[in-house]
Amino acid sequence: MPHATGSFHVSDMAEDPYKELADGAKLTRASGAQDYRGDIEGRGNVQWLMSYRPDGTAHFVGIWHVQGSVDGHDGSFAIESIGEFDGKQSHGSWSIVEGLGEGELAGLKGSGRLTAPGGADASYELDYELG
Repeated sequence: MPHATGSFHVSDMAEDPYKELADGAKLTRASGAQDYRGDIEGRGNVQWLMSYRPDGTAHFVGIWHVQGSVDGHDGSFAIESIGEFDGKQSHGSWSIVEGLGEGELAGLKGSGRLTAPGGADASYELDYELG
């Protein structure tokens, strides 16, 4: 199974709380745009739902849409992501949402992970196959 690695830069991010809870906990909705480098090249958008605990840590789920290429194959695809923010950095898993790929990425399947050490830059790994 091919293994893709690289980084992405968050070029735009907005976050709004939709529910304030006790002791500073809150639920938020966030959206962002990313530029991908490495084995994935292109541009993406993400929608997050985040659950912040009173200590500032958070759990998140998101759906990403990426337009570009994976190892030279052009098209687009969607990713589901689940992860944790420890107050300084984020770690999460990626899973390709099957059936949403387009172009040469129409049959894309796979899973991986992301690491965001704080700030606008993060890294990714993705084990994938093209169907």
